Amino acid sequence: MAEAQKASTTVLRDGLHFGEGPRRGPDGRLFYSDFYAGEVHALDLTTGEDEVVVAFDGQPSGLGWLPDGRLLIVSMLDRTVRRLEGDDPENRALVLHADISDIATFHANDMLVDGEGRAYVGNFGFDLHGLIDDIGIQRLLEPDFDPQGAALALVQPDGSVSVVAEDLKFPNGMALLPDPTGESESGNILVAAETIAFRLTSFSVDRNGSLQNRRVWADVKEFGIAPDGIAGDGDGVWVAAALQPAAFRVTEGGKITHRVETTQTVFAVAVVDDHLVCLTAPDSNPRVVKPDRLGKIEIYKLN
Repeated sequence: MAEAQKASTTVLRDGLHFGEGPRRGPDGRLFYSDFYAGEVHALDLTTGEDEVVVAFDGQPSGLGWLPDGRLLIVSMLDRTVRRLEGDDPENRALVLHADISDIATFHANDMLVDGEGRAYVGNFGFDLHGLIDDIGIQRLLEPDFDPQGAALALVQPDGSVSVVAEDLKFPNGMALLPDPTGESESGNILVAAETIAFRLTSFSVDRNGSLQNRRVWADVKEFGIAPDGIAGDGDGVWVAAALQPAAFRVTEGGKITHRVETTQTVFAVAVVDDHLVCLTAPDSNPRVVKPDRLGKIEIYKLN
């Protein structure tokens, strides 16, 4: 940890409730969700111009695109994936793409969509904030804490749904990385953040999108990192620390190569061209962030 390169961000935008699901869109802009505004935005990192792409009576989270460019959005509260149809901003419609309510045991959350249009969707598994209210956040760090697990859903491009992994401890951000062993059928591994297990877990990805050979990719508990959103970067991932005002670049085995400090806690990250984007807020508890607009988008220029 002492050898990690350190840097800090600049604030590009504030006034969010709680930003999540940042992704580089097909047009190069940063797309992100604002939970409690019920909005998905697209932000030009160069000009600062911010567009509300779609708003709905719900809580958006993870984002991704089908190969034909249609946007997929996780709708947290009804545990569905929605699809945005229509090119005309005045006539866009959100339609049901997949219902994962039989798999998700609490709010649906982050999502990774691969190049074939297959979507991996996580969920809380249980009422995390209710549990923290009952037992305190420090209980999550104790060695004997064994939270309820959750299943990871795989949504095919046609909307069909299956379970690809079970008993993940709050499956959150995901990234696809090249398989260094060459053993994966697809040539990739999927790295998933298990937030309240304080670890990153990887799987080999088959050609049909199924996941095999589950293993611990990096245990980051000793650094106090509760991995939330993550973003692939070469042979490593940038990790939003969730309990700290910092993002960390982690490689397999748990080596930390970089630390980027932010003005408040980081809950999601993205790599957009030569920038690391950090979505920050003072807390994730809706009692704190839902009534006010305290969230920010902070950026750090890579290289």
